[in-house]
Amino acid sequence: MTQYEQLADEIHALIRSGSLRVGDRLPSVRTCSERRKISQSTVFQAYYLLESRGVVQARARSGYYVTPRAQDPLKGPETSRPSLETQTVAINDLVVEILNLSRRHEVIPLGSAFPDPALFPLDRLARSLGAAMRRLPPRKLLEDLTTGHLRLRQQVAQRYAVDGIHADVDDIVITSGAMDALNLSLQAITEPGDLVLVEAPTFYASLQAIERLKLRALQLPTSPAEGVDLAAMEAALASGTVRACWFMPTFQNPLGALIPESRKQAMAELLARYQVPLIEDDVYGDLYAGTHKPRPIKAFDKQGWVIHCASFSKNLAPGYRVGWACAGRWTRAIERLKVMSSLSASVPPQAAISDYLAQGGFDLHLRRLRKTLALQRDVMLDAIAESFPPGTRVTRPQGGYFLWLELAPHIDAIELMRQALTAGVSLMPGPLFSADQRFAHCIRLNFGAAPAHEVTRATHILGALVRALAAEGRTDSTPA
Repeated sequence: MTQYEQLADEIHALIRSGSLRVGDRLPSVRTCSERRKISQSTVFQAYYLLESRGVVQARARSGYYVTPRAQDPLKGPETSRPSLETQTVAINDLVVEILNLSRRHEVIPLGSAFPDPALFPLDRLARSLGAAMRRLPPRKLLEDLTTGHLRLRQQVAQRYAVDGIHADVDDIVITSGAMDALNLSLQAITEPGDLVLVEAPTFYASLQAIERLKLRALQLPTSPAEGVDLAAMEAALASGTVRACWFMPTFQNPLGALIPESRKQAMAELLARYQVPLIEDDVYGDLYAGTHKPRPIKAFDKQGWVIHCASFSKNLAPGYRVGWACAGRWTRAIERLKVMSSLSASVPPQAAISDYLAQGGFDLHLRRLRKTLALQRDVMLDAIAESFPPGTRVTRPQGGYFLWLELAPHIDAIELMRQALTAGVSLMPGPLFSADQRFAHCIRLNFGAAPAHEVTRATHILGALVRALAAEGRTDSTPA
């Protein structure tokens, strides 16, 4: 990135955050040149670029001022319409290929599944790790191996209580991240050949688990605004062939969808009526952009048909791999499976997180993290509006850190990914999120994976690539 592009992106981020408001005057070219120790021509180029984006305007003999930018609102994707036939899943090879491709490049990681590590209190966690291990009696290293660190389970139960959910400490099993909890839960409630309901699109790891356990999937229509279609869910449950559901009702990956609480309650009632268990993946629940934390389906579960799974990987400690399942009637089955597979989640990370929670400050960290992610969501949405071609559809999630983009139908998301990697940006192509590899013209972007100015730059790079592919498609479709 050139100096003038970097300066333009930094000023643009200040405008988006409100630090520079409509009507504010930018520093004079001379002042900015002296402060940044760059040439005046570089400052002029940055200001010209901002002017071309429509966010500043020049006034004769006065300077550059922040101006309102008129733009067409971005439309959201419509409810998906998957095949209503059961699917034998074979997605793992594609997932591994795509993830390996992304790892081979030095990129701005908009395809990442995690936020920027700089957003987490890693230094403080490291101090907690050292302090906890110095205090931990040697015998404690071998206690509670299967269920997990007792004090941490108590702290998780307390956080459930704050959210108005009763969770018995003995029903909480600490796992090696949420994926361990989710996989163990699915294994505990199914047998090979069983049918599992999933969203469309859905997180690719759920499809990998279904493939590994030799299960079948039925994809349900899913709205970016309201989640799973309740009528389709009830029709599937009424058939009597469904053995389990795996949903992400709060800031779903990849859509970012949030199911309204009235619909969550209705879903809990359907599960109870048909006595079908739900694995609720709730790893993004703390990352809400509004004033109140959305309640999970577990909060409406009166008969114990919901296994609630979450972790600290997305909101506090990426890489520590500490998650849990609040499993109720399936707790002992999950414990047995855990003994047969991994025996225990690593003790030191559990002790470190427990120490960190005991010191206080987690909720303050979450407030800061939520504020940053909300800002960066708006930064990426603005950059998409500025740089992507007309007709692009994009979600506007109320939390989490993913956007789902629907591009022109002829655009191949995997080919776009290959071009983007060459240009220094990663993304996740839509086919990874479907049992039958549909959504070929869709992509998932992570707006929390890098600082705001890098998110802006990377999004503009993608926008230029998409415009070029869109133009090629128009040329190809022109009659000879």
